[in-house]
Amino acid sequence: MKAKQNNIRRKSIVMIALVAVLFVLHAFVTSNATMAELAFPDNALTQELAETSLNDVSADVVSNETSVGQEISDGLSNFFAFTGFKNATRGNIVMILVAFFFIFLAIKYEFEPMLLIPIGVGIIVGNIPFLQTYTFNLNDALAHLQELSDQNVLQSNLQEAQALMVSLFGGENIKLELNEAVARFNEMVAAGSITLPQGMTEETALATVNEVFGLNIQTGIYQKGSVLNYLYFGVRQGIYPPLIFLGIGAMTDFSSLISQPRLMILGAAAQLGVFLTFIGALYLGFDLKEAGAIGIIGGADGPTAIFLSSKMAPHLLGPIAIAAYSYMALVPLIQPPIMRLLTTPKERVIHMKPPRAVSKTEKVCFPIVGLLLTTFISPSALPLLGMLFFGNLLKESGVTKRLANTASNALIDIVTILLGLTVGASTQADVFLTKESLLIFGLGALSFMIATAAGILGAKFMNLFLKEGDKINPLIGNAGVSAVPDSARVSQIEGQKYDPSNHLLMHAMAPNVSGVIGSAVAAGILMSYLML
Repeated sequence: MKAKQNNIRRKSIVMIALVAVLFVLHAFVTSNATMAELAFPDNALTQELAETSLNDVSADVVSNETSVGQEISDGLSNFFAFTGFKNATRGNIVMILVAFFFIFLAIKYEFEPMLLIPIGVGIIVGNIPFLQTYTFNLNDALAHLQELSDQNVLQSNLQEAQALMVSLFGGENIKLELNEAVARFNEMVAAGSITLPQGMTEETALATVNEVFGLNIQTGIYQKGSVLNYLYFGVRQGIYPPLIFLGIGAMTDFSSLISQPRLMILGAAAQLGVFLTFIGALYLGFDLKEAGAIGIIGGADGPTAIFLSSKMAPHLLGPIAIAAYSYMALVPLIQPPIMRLLTTPKERVIHMKPPRAVSKTEKVCFPIVGLLLTTFISPSALPLLGMLFFGNLLKESGVTKRLANTASNALIDIVTILLGLTVGASTQADVFLTKESLLIFGLGALSFMIATAAGILGAKFMNLFLKEGDKINPLIGNAGVSAVPDSARVSQIEGQKYDPSNHLLMHAMAPNVSGVIGSAVAAGILMSYLML
């Protein structure tokens, strides 16, 4: 039985194999016949058709090779057109070099590394060159004008800007790129075919054209919907500066100021730089709000400068912020020559009496009383001073250690990263490398030097009325600027150069922290007068 089954199985296998062989042979024969018909046609017509077909195939092959090569060439050209090597400008290169310089100062000399490194990286990000291809039609332009007006970015009022856009487009729904729009505007102005709204100068009109057509073709913080754009919201709306002040308050000890309230005068004297620079900016042609935002650079307080400029001159926020933080970082370089110039060898070795001990009750009451006094004088400064004194109360109360630690460590570190990165990214070459930016840097340097000199001269003036043994070392006057605690450290270092036993840091912290309060009060006063 078993043998019979094996025999049947073998026969089945043989049958299947035979069928398979026949199928292969049939296919082979059919294929050969077809090939023979193509190779050996029965008539001339078939031969002609075959030759024609072969020629077409050959032409198609050549055409395909050409088109593939052209596509590769076009693709490489398009790729290069989008690279930074193609679109880089001199301005981009200059700003990237500035970023490298900031990072170098931060790493090599440890000049404000927590600020300069994020700012430096932000400058690089903001100046990566790219192909600008965005276009607006009339409706888009008008909608974007409304958005810019809501953000207080416009150089002119909304009605004037809208009238300009309608004139520029001629009521047509056409599309223009930035360069085309600027060229069209210049041609129409030269030909007298465009009428500027009453009160709008050609410079303001051109700035409006650049704002409308240029803002949304940028990357980084200017690209709508980008991560940096959302993060920049905190700068534009003045959110980050109060959070920075919260952290500063939580890490600041006001004991030196409480024990020596007379030294508050030095912090107040340093604010002279703010108001003199304000006058200088007006003289150079800036309007009232712009001059006020520029003047606050003299306080050497980056968060305050950002807060004030975001409210009064948002289009100048980048240059003002970079100037303020730059001079804060350069405190060890800028202040010592001024200190040596304005003091005598005898004054530099003055020993001051140790400050008295301050009770916990005084430390707890100070932020509450300080908040009431300063904000009643300048209510506009409440967002800054309120957070400063709130942070200090968290620290001095002794019952909110977790909150104080968070505010003085994790929170301020996170906000510093976001602030530095986004402010740096706002310094794109076409925005930053302008005549106005150079003037702002010059005025900022002058403001900072005046503030330093005013603090030192304020101490010398006070000494005219103080008895021997109770005099103030003028070297601590430089600490009246609010670069905490760098300017106070400079006082200590310079004092020990002339007398290693003279410790000025504890004394210098009094005008230093009063300078923080003073710059915020000055910002509030400027807002109160100029925002109306």
